[in-house]
Amino acid sequence: MKKISLIIFSLFFVVAASFAQEKEEEKKLEKGHIDQNKFRQLKDVLATPNDQHTASGAPGSQYSQQKVDYVMDIRLEESTNKIYGNESITYHNNSKDQLEYLWVQLDQNMRADDSKTPLAKSTGASAFITPANFQSTYMKESKGFGFNIEKVESNGKPLSHFINRTMMRINLPQPLASGDTFKFRIKWNYKINDINKDGGRSGLESFPDGNNNYTIAQFFPRLAVYNNVEGWQNMQFWGRSEFALEFGDYEVNLTVPADHIVDATGVLQNEKNVLTKTQRKRWEKARNTYDNPVMIVTQAEAEKAEKGRATKTKTWTFKAKRVRDFAFASSRKYIWDAMATNVNGKTVMAVSLYPKEGNPLWEEHSTRAVAHTLIEYSKLTFDYPYPKAISVHSERQGMEYPMICFNFGRPNPDGTYSDRTKKGMLGVIIHEVGHNFFPMIVNSDERQWTWMDEGLNSFVEILAEFTYDKPLFDKNPAKNITRYMSGDQSNLSPIMSQGDYVKQFGPNAYTKPAAGLYILRQTIMGPELFDHAFRTYSKRWMFKHPTPADFFRSMEDASGMDLDWFWRGWFYTTDVNDIGIKEVKPLYLTDKPSERVAKLKEQYKQYFDGLGDLVFITDKKEDANPKAMDAYAEGKEIPSFIYSVEFEKPGGLIMPLIVELTYADGSTEKQTFPAQIWMKNDNKVKRVFASTKEITSIKVDPDMETADVDTSNNSWPKKETKKFDNFKNKVKG
Repeated sequence: MKKISLIIFSLFFVVAASFAQEKEEEKKLEKGHIDQNKFRQLKDVLATPNDQHTASGAPGSQYSQQKVDYVMDIRLEESTNKIYGNESITYHNNSKDQLEYLWVQLDQNMRADDSKTPLAKSTGASAFITPANFQSTYMKESKGFGFNIEKVESNGKPLSHFINRTMMRINLPQPLASGDTFKFRIKWNYKINDINKDGGRSGLESFPDGNNNYTIAQFFPRLAVYNNVEGWQNMQFWGRSEFALEFGDYEVNLTVPADHIVDATGVLQNEKNVLTKTQRKRWEKARNTYDNPVMIVTQAEAEKAEKGRATKTKTWTFKAKRVRDFAFASSRKYIWDAMATNVNGKTVMAVSLYPKEGNPLWEEHSTRAVAHTLIEYSKLTFDYPYPKAISVHSERQGMEYPMICFNFGRPNPDGTYSDRTKKGMLGVIIHEVGHNFFPMIVNSDERQWTWMDEGLNSFVEILAEFTYDKPLFDKNPAKNITRYMSGDQSNLSPIMSQGDYVKQFGPNAYTKPAAGLYILRQTIMGPELFDHAFRTYSKRWMFKHPTPADFFRSMEDASGMDLDWFWRGWFYTTDVNDIGIKEVKPLYLTDKPSERVAKLKEQYKQYFDGLGDLVFITDKKEDANPKAMDAYAEGKEIPSFIYSVEFEKPGGLIMPLIVELTYADGSTEKQTFPAQIWMKNDNKVKRVFASTKEITSIKVDPDMETADVDTSNNSWPKKETKKFDNFKNKVKG
């Protein structure tokens, strides 16, 4: 006797059904149609590869980027809260192009009296307002912020320039040829903003005792990026989308009150001139201590210092190589601790500066969190290349720069703090220190693509938080993003939107890209494959300027997976994922063909005769014959329970189909079908489940791995929802 598997028999009907469906589709498409297949490649969207940004996602043989070196003398004047700067800039034209002018960023002009930023906001009249806010909003009081450019010169001669709000064009005396350098000087000053009163990413925090905490960044005119993707990245700074900058070497002299403690991007060059003998001894001990932070300035010493007011100054000199920016912190209030961190055999210093107002929380956690972040991020990317990473405490800030960041998280005045405060403080430190990797080293264009640094960094942050304190950071990013994704579509933007034009900036630039990458790692690719690809991208683009295409292509190139469907859906649309169970139909083995099959056997007699013996499947229980397969089983256990399950996909996103089966004996089994199950039909698919045990329930995405926005259709038998629960969910949404 010939034997036939159920699979062959089923295949016949699949082919027949497909043929009929194709005929139906042909009728629908007689007038032509646009290819809306969710699996179509991204070639119509991504930039054409070239010899600088290749099709594999790697830098090409002709890749080049500019270099900008700075030598700066900076003076912080505490009595007036002003900064005075004199900077010498050397611009290296490493491109193949001849440049007629250079563009310089003047970010402080965003808050100048004539700034357009306030005018770009839609505002209505509030029913109540504080007198101070009324004055600042409606009485147009001059605050005197913004850069005062005193001189722009080259070789001692004035240099032609034009200021367009937050950008300054330097008109070169003659075009700068490929391979040449141009040196010029800018002398400037500006009034420092109070972050609590005036806002800002950096500035000063004033304390009731008259002291200030200066966390200073975006404080000097900085060269914009020039490359073969954007040309000059000279988009105006409106206050939100951050910065595109070139790498270079820095030498900076910071002159501050003599009783201030200072730290900054780079390595301190003159320890003996600015640190006491005791401080130097403690710093040396910290360099060799890996288990706990060493106090370099204690709280008692900081409290004593904050009562004085130095009339003299000290100059702290820092040098940094291959950094894209420079920032510093200065205050007499600082407690200072540090510890050594082993990053794959290399010692990196983890450092914290904080006023007593940050304790005991900062003393307990800040430096340890810095060290932890360096180790965990290095595992997933590359070994941290800089000599140190600093966390500075400021009440309302969370902002990052090479080797230094400013972070919030303050306990109550009595020193107590909640888990929420601790979680917020640890989260911001891990996030901002993590920015050393994205975008301080993997130097994406923040002005254009916020998600390339915030989203990637937020994703790695999730993994680093889990390993620092799992109970505190126990969360499901895929589940948590559903509330945002299922919101009003008119108030959503695709991730692939320029930062200034994004609606709901935080979820769009931070949490949605992070959740997407989490799903990609945990569910779609698996950690091993994802981690190799992510590490490949990170190493390829260290100290370079990647684009979104470089990231997408590198992830596919290094993993051997076609992920265009994922990038297209998650990054280029605001579609949602919603997969449910439409119908579950019990099926039965039988030795009787149905009326339809009997007719087919007559119609295609030659085909069926060639198949030999057959068994049949029916949905009619009365025709069941459980012994129909006995003669062909050869001692194998025959499944006595067969279910045809139709899954529907009301949501527009493609996702893997994850199904959990629960059997009558209480055991469960999870099966995962790849996203490609939706290749031929974007709306519905069927699967047959056969078992020796009765299936009592079926659930889609039981662990909420795929950001399914509506779980009401995820279960069979369908769970009854009470009217109050429906109302509650409506209010939630």
